[in-house]
Amino acid sequence: MATQFAYQLDRKPVAAAQVKFAEPRDNGVLGLAGSVQNFSQDREIYVEGAPVDTFYKVVSGVVRTCKFLSDGRRQIDAFYQAGDIFGIEGEALHSLSAEAVSDCTVISYRRRGADVAAAGGQIADQLFEHLMQRLARAQEHALLLGRRSAVEKVAAFLVDWADCSADHRSVSLAMTRQDIADYLGLTIETVSRTLSHLERDSLIEMPTARQIRLTDLEALRDFNV
Repeated sequence: MATQFAYQLDRKPVAAAQVKFAEPRDNGVLGLAGSVQNFSQDREIYVEGAPVDTFYKVVSGVVRTCKFLSDGRRQIDAFYQAGDIFGIEGEALHSLSAEAVSDCTVISYRRRGADVAAAGGQIADQLFEHLMQRLARAQEHALLLGRRSAVEKVAAFLVDWADCSADHRSVSLAMTRQDIADYLGLTIETVSRTLSHLERDSLIEMPTARQIRLTDLEALRDFNV
């Protein structure tokens, strides 16, 4: 079950709920009062078709946005990490669902309300920047789902996550092989087979299923030149 309490980004959590965790680093959204919510792994944050009355910032963990097709298949649109903002849409209803990939903490903000209005143009500028980043990601994802081979898709995915990690040659994945498959438009068997192929070619090492070391980062980047 999600736990919730009032939160001001430039203050400590108030006593509405006695939950302690590291205060998130400010990544650009300033002056907004929000509500902190904790979600366990695979818990739904919002569902497709729900009113778009809030948007969210990831404090810790990983969130996925996805769409469930009529035949039961799932297409993952994006993954969000600490500092990322999600849930901003141009329509009145969400076109995607959002779920916790891992145990995560997010801050929800009212889309329309006194907090946003009081913050003024600075918030609008910051949200516009996040929207432009999201658009760029969406374009990259569309290209990735296009005429790319399985090995090119998996290599691009690993390089992208390595670029976001502290150690650019090591990836600690919060998501499952099925998540990766649903993001890349592949089957789980193809993802597993491709990772094994990259390991046999000494491009990666997999100490565990979720820990991947990129032993030849340059060669992996060359797949996407």
